[in-house]
Amino acid sequence: MFKTIKNDLPASIVVFFVALPLCLGIALASGAPLFSGLIAGIVGGIVVGSLSGSHIGVSGPAAGLAAIVLTAIGALGGYQNFLMAVVLGGAIQILFGILKAGIIGYYFPSSVIKGMLTGIGIIIILKQIPHFFGYDADPEGDLAFMQVDGENTFSEIFNALKYISPGATAVAVLGLGILVLWDKVLIKKAKFFQLVQGPLVAVIVGILFYAITKDNSYWGISTDHLVKVPIPEDTASFLAQFSFPNFSVITQPEIWITAFTIALVASLETLLCVEATDKLDPERRVTPTNRELLAQGTGNMISGFIGGLPITQVIVRSSANIQSGAKSKLSAIIHGFFLLISVILIPRLLNMIPLSVLAAILFIVGYKLAKPALFFKMYDLGWK
Repeated sequence: MFKTIKNDLPASIVVFFVALPLCLGIALASGAPLFSGLIAGIVGGIVVGSLSGSHIGVSGPAAGLAAIVLTAIGALGGYQNFLMAVVLGGAIQILFGILKAGIIGYYFPSSVIKGMLTGIGIIIILKQIPHFFGYDADPEGDLAFMQVDGENTFSEIFNALKYISPGATAVAVLGLGILVLWDKVLIKKAKFFQLVQGPLVAVIVGILFYAITKDNSYWGISTDHLVKVPIPEDTASFLAQFSFPNFSVITQPEIWITAFTIALVASLETLLCVEATDKLDPERRVTPTNRELLAQGTGNMISGFIGGLPITQVIVRSSANIQSGAKSKLSAIIHGFFLLISVILIPRLLNMIPLSVLAAILFIVGYKLAKPALFFKMYDLGWK
């Protein structure tokens, strides 16, 4: 596995920058503690990445479960009760894997998968337009048409045009220019540009731009438009961010209903993502679906035990991983360690990253999923 480290390490950095705001945004959209999204991202990378048979899939908190989580926390009487449902949901997923329910994943038609990927690409682009211009009323990671801020995808874009931030937009355009230049020109010029990824340079430029212009009334970027990682003051306050399930509610029927809902939705979302990532994999490797359910179930049990959100394999992270040249699951595992180390050691530095730069990175991810050439290709294949 370590033979591919030269490909996997740069890819893991890109996935880390894509995953960080999504972990926080999905937690916010779910009505859960912000740190719960980071826990799910760390467990999804390290635990699920290690156990999974997927070479290029990346797991973490899923936007598709945000509405279920938001409703369940209120209905079950609190976050710790909900965590009990997450643990049980993981156990049910393990049972699905033992019963070989993963075979369902092999029956999704390839045209449906391509349509889903293209649709997700378009959604990513539309959802990032407000963040690109420095308008963040809707949190990162909310992929629903009807948003948690009361707007919809299109009305949010029109609103964003009224509140354009010059600094955020300038650094986003600069970041996008760096990414395109890197991808189309520089990466072919020298090995250095293959090792140091464009997204890393774009993020560094974003941090420098924020630091230089923060006292400027026109070009300065508002702190509301930066990544918001929780900052613990000491070890005790860091450990206090972890929550644990309330085991006393294990006999309540509504806990089991929520657990089964989480298990079913997370399993279907994972299987769809597995099929999609296998289609995107340049080496056309096939992921063992039953093993994937076992890995996801284990990840969800651990995430629930320590206060994290439910986990699935996620197409946004996975496609960013593939587009960045990852060759093995080492990339997913390393990105999990990056999340863990960074939230412990450098949360203040992370909180200097403008969301508009991360929006530029996600623009590229979305475009590569929904390339115009794909529309023509599917049209040429005919109605069937």
